[in-house]
Amino acid sequence: MLTRPTQSDVPFRRLALCLVIALLIAGSARAEDAIEQEIESGPVKATVRLEPKEPLIGDTVTLTITVTAEKDVELLMPEFGEALERFSVVDFAPRQSIDDDGRTSAVQTYRLQPPSSGKQNIPPILIEYVDRRPGEREAPEGYDAYELLTERLEFEVKSVIPKDAKADLKPPLGELGPRQAPPAPRWPWVVAALILLAAASPFAIKAWLSWRRKARQQSAYEIARARLQRLLDSPRPTAEQIDAFYVELSGIVRKYLEDRFDLRAPELTTEEFLVSVGESPDLSKEHQTLLREFLRQADLVKFARVQPSDDDVERSIEAAWWFLEETRENAPMLDVPDEVEASVVTR
Repeated sequence: MLTRPTQSDVPFRRLALCLVIALLIAGSARAEDAIEQEIESGPVKATVRLEPKEPLIGDTVTLTITVTAEKDVELLMPEFGEALERFSVVDFAPRQSIDDDGRTSAVQTYRLQPPSSGKQNIPPILIEYVDRRPGEREAPEGYDAYELLTERLEFEVKSVIPKDAKADLKPPLGELGPRQAPPAPRWPWVVAALILLAAASPFAIKAWLSWRRKARQQSAYEIARARLQRLLDSPRPTAEQIDAFYVELSGIVRKYLEDRFDLRAPELTTEEFLVSVGESPDLSKEHQTLLREFLRQADLVKFARVQPSDDDVERSIEAAWWFLEETRENAPMLDVPDEVEASVVTR
């Protein structure tokens, strides 16, 4: 049986209606403050979204790449930072899921810092996929996978200085008063004091500078160990976060190899890097075999989306620890990065 609303119910219903209207307006404003592009290729659909579309200089912009694929279609998402070299990557969050119908959804979210104001653009982004559906060709003849290339996203970074502002912001000087005699120069006294101070404490200054320099340095082993310990102190990753965990874990090992053995590891693909490792006289065969298995396991998780078991994760962590400990001797001294604490972290 329907009942007529009482007088006390009216204010609550009005409040609820106002909240609904406010949410609709906010959602519409958010949609208008973004650039979005959709592109399809067979069983794959990609959406590229950039917001805000007119940021101010100094603001970060959020780039979201969302790709959906039909069942039995393998997605190959772009590698971290691919085609985004002109921007500083402030944050990166990848994730992937499969729904009850077997459709794959992969999302990569970047927070980017534009290099300057004015016209900017997000270059085309390459997404690959392999069609393993029954009766379909897995890839074009002569290729390993199909390719889907997004279009360029153009946007403008606004300056905080108005366009009609004058180049000289200082007001003109008023009328000059009568000329006054200049005060007695003080620079001879300043020079004499500096000479006296330099003559009295050269050893103290030298010792202080040496202490400051050493206090800001640690070995490449200590820096890598601190980064690894900080990663392990954070909560263990879930199934959706495991690929990001392996990205950071393998990045720590690659950066250590660059600092410790002067191998340009971060700029090389895994295969190129393994070739350079085999040519290094400083790495034993045992070390080379360990690195080969470690990096290939990381690539399976990051790119092939293989879900590792708990034992696989523990073995990868132990391999990283073991390699650091085995190569700690004679590690070069380096300036400590800002994100690493000055003390040596012990496990």
